Amino acid sequence: MEMRTKMRLMGFNAESVKPLNEEAAAELGAELLGEATIFVMACSCLVLEYWRHQKNLRRKKGKRRAAWTAMRDEVDHLALALEALQAQVQAAPPRGALEELQAQMREVRAQLCALDQPPAPEE
Repeated sequence: MEMRTKMRLMGFNAESVKPLNEEAAAELGAELLGEATIFVMACSCLVLEYWRHQKNLRRKKGKRRAAWTAMRDEVDHLALALEALQAQVQAAPPRGALEELQAQMREVRAQLCALDQPPAPEE
């Protein structure tokens, strides 16, 4: 069968092939069986390696997805904290109003100090 296939591929007449004797046929059969075994084992190794690689890729993608989700959650949390801080800053009195209050406090203290001082004795 092998010889006929080779002959047809080369373009020769495949009908003129003589049958092999028993010993040569057994040797060629054993060789073919050995090559087929090696081929099947090599293909099995390739398939198993491909599956292992795909499993590792899925695991890495899962880790990346989890890390991305955690970062997104952290960014959302920080955005909420920033909004709260901005609301606090807007609720605080403006800087000019604070300086006005400080000036008014100084005036009131000065007036209180002036009232607390005893009158100077008249000469």
